[in-house]
Amino acid sequence: MDEGLPASRPDVTAALARGVTRMLVERGLAPILEVPLANGRRADVMALTPQGEIWIVETKSCLEDYACDSKWPDYVEYCDRFFFGVTESFPREIIPEECGLVVADGFGGAILRDAPVRQLVAARRKAVTLLFARLAALRAAEF
Repeated sequence: MDEGLPASRPDVTAALARGVTRMLVERGLAPILEVPLANGRRADVMALTPQGEIWIVETKSCLEDYACDSKWPDYVEYCDRFFFGVTESFPREIIPEECGLVVADGFGGAILRDAPVRQLVAARRKAVTLLFARLAALRAAEF
């Protein structure tokens, strides 16, 4: 088991998201979790750079989690950069080369492979940025 990660799959997933989020904040990005997209998918982690670039990190807690999820290409059209976030023990060689790669635990993470930039068109960027802003504001309000 990876140091810093709890044993159950939900706990591993939560710790992985926490480590990815911490790493993004350390790099100057503003991340939020569980972002619903217009195509009906839900991004595990979405982050906004100071320049307005949109990143999505799809977390995979184990090989089974990755194997049963073939919908990752549906996220690419909603971000400038797409990454997989995995644990230290995850078999990294199966992550597609066209995706960025983050390895994380409950305390932080590192980008092992940068994601290629696929610049969003202006209309999609505006829609996703507004979604991000509204979701972040609603969560901050905590009714």
